Amino acid sequence: MRMRLAQSFLLAGLLAGVTGLEACTSLLVTKGASKDGSTMITYAADSHTLFGELDFKQGGRHASTDMRDIIDSDTGKLLGRIPEAPVTYTRVGDMNECQVVIGETTFGGRKELQVASGVVDYRSLMNLGLERARTAREAIQVMTSLVETFGYASEGESFSIGDPNEAWILEMIGKGKGQLGAVWVAFKLPDGSISAHANQARIRQFPQNDPTVALFSKNVIALAREKGYFKGEDKGFSFADAYAPLSFGALRFCEARVWSIFRRAAPSQNLSIDYVKAEKGARPLPLFIKPDQKLDVHDVMQLMRDHFEGTEFDMTKDVGAGPYKLPYRWRPMNFKVDGQDYLHERAISTQQTAYSFVSQSRAWLPDAVGGVLWFGLDDTYTTVYLPISCGVREAPKAFAVGTGNFNEFSWDSAFWTFNFVSNYTYTRWVDMIVDLQKIQREFEGRFLADQALVDRTALDFYQQNPDLAKDYLTRNAAKNSEKLVARWKKLGEFLIWKYLDGNVRDGKGEVTHPDAPADWLRNIVKDHGEVIKMKKVEGLAPDEN
Repeated sequence: MRMRLAQSFLLAGLLAGVTGLEACTSLLVTKGASKDGSTMITYAADSHTLFGELDFKQGGRHASTDMRDIIDSDTGKLLGRIPEAPVTYTRVGDMNECQVVIGETTFGGRKELQVASGVVDYRSLMNLGLERARTAREAIQVMTSLVETFGYASEGESFSIGDPNEAWILEMIGKGKGQLGAVWVAFKLPDGSISAHANQARIRQFPQNDPTVALFSKNVIALAREKGYFKGEDKGFSFADAYAPLSFGALRFCEARVWSIFRRAAPSQNLSIDYVKAEKGARPLPLFIKPDQKLDVHDVMQLMRDHFEGTEFDMTKDVGAGPYKLPYRWRPMNFKVDGQDYLHERAISTQQTAYSFVSQSRAWLPDAVGGVLWFGLDDTYTTVYLPISCGVREAPKAFAVGTGNFNEFSWDSAFWTFNFVSNYTYTRWVDMIVDLQKIQREFEGRFLADQALVDRTALDFYQQNPDLAKDYLTRNAAKNSEKLVARWKKLGEFLIWKYLDGNVRDGKGEVTHPDAPADWLRNIVKDHGEVIKMKKVEGLAPDEN
């Protein structure tokens, strides 16, 4: 999603101003870094005004005269029309029937290059890649060919693109006013590694003579020279440094999320926090790392649940967390006090997430069975990831497009149900999150435990007739979603009952009133103690009436 950062040079140590922050996080796990050999991609679509739902588009065959409307995902504006492909693949959310997955984060980049010069925006580019490609490499070819032919209509983007065998990062930015197309570079992660990006371009130097590892536009270096972004020999060219130079905001709001994923996945590497604090001379984060242990789906879900706990950025530790240790800060992200700029941390888990997913692409199973989109609505920390196979015939009703919208609350909508519960937990976080996580673990644990049986059953059906497998997977997703949404509504009702008006009911249902945490009471005393201090009553003047 889009994010705009006012630039300030990092070595000057100044805080970049941030406006309209709508920032996403994406993690890539190669099959050699996963416990079961699946490729995994994550994506948190973060925006205060994006309605979370699961889009479903049926593939098919198209006449040579068929055209495709390109609608800008951020504005709803018709950008233009392009020819439809002869054959398109079905997609559910950001995964297609061939187990290809695409996520993204917007890095913006050089402002003079952010001028729309075509009709294909980043979201349409993702959808078209999914609808027209059977592999990650093919998706890259589709996406880059489209912008070359029809032009690019968005800011700088980092795309995560995976299939059952490979995981790629594609970074792209327009050429500026009056120039059609885009410059871009795509890098294939080494098997056994993981990577991440969070609204800052991350590909620096890359192999320029090995198309098995890196692909790039023919003018990616030439344009940087022409614009004065790069000098020196070609071998020293860095895409990120040329097209998205770092600011303090880019480090602290963006690269810090990558650092937090890496520090948790590979603590043995002891990656320094100095880089994301903009300390002079600090070493940049690597593009990819090898995790200390291979990761399973649950591990990856947990990596997407993070508020910098256990670090000096821990959002539960400062006074802004309030008495109940809330790890969220309302926008705007930066503020000024007595002429000095300050910031609120921007963690992976955020209240503004519309939807997120953890995908699995598994080469040893038929596509309809092997591709699983673990899909969740609202905050990654408080959601439940529901497994939805890429072979389903439709999205579960509570998650489907058309069930709800951003402008009207509805209990029929999973988005609103999850937002109702999470927003209530924010009022007494440290207590309510315990109740929420109990139900979260119950459902995710059951889904994870049942997945092997779901796979076996679907495979048995598939061997009889692929359509039977698709029918079964569709029914299974619908059944699970109905139970989940109904239980989450009950959770909301329980939380209101238990914590009504500052009460806390104990295990017997009796109302109690626990003291506020001692450190918070000390903050109150420090700020207002002389006014609220209780005193002995003595020496009052007599009533003269």
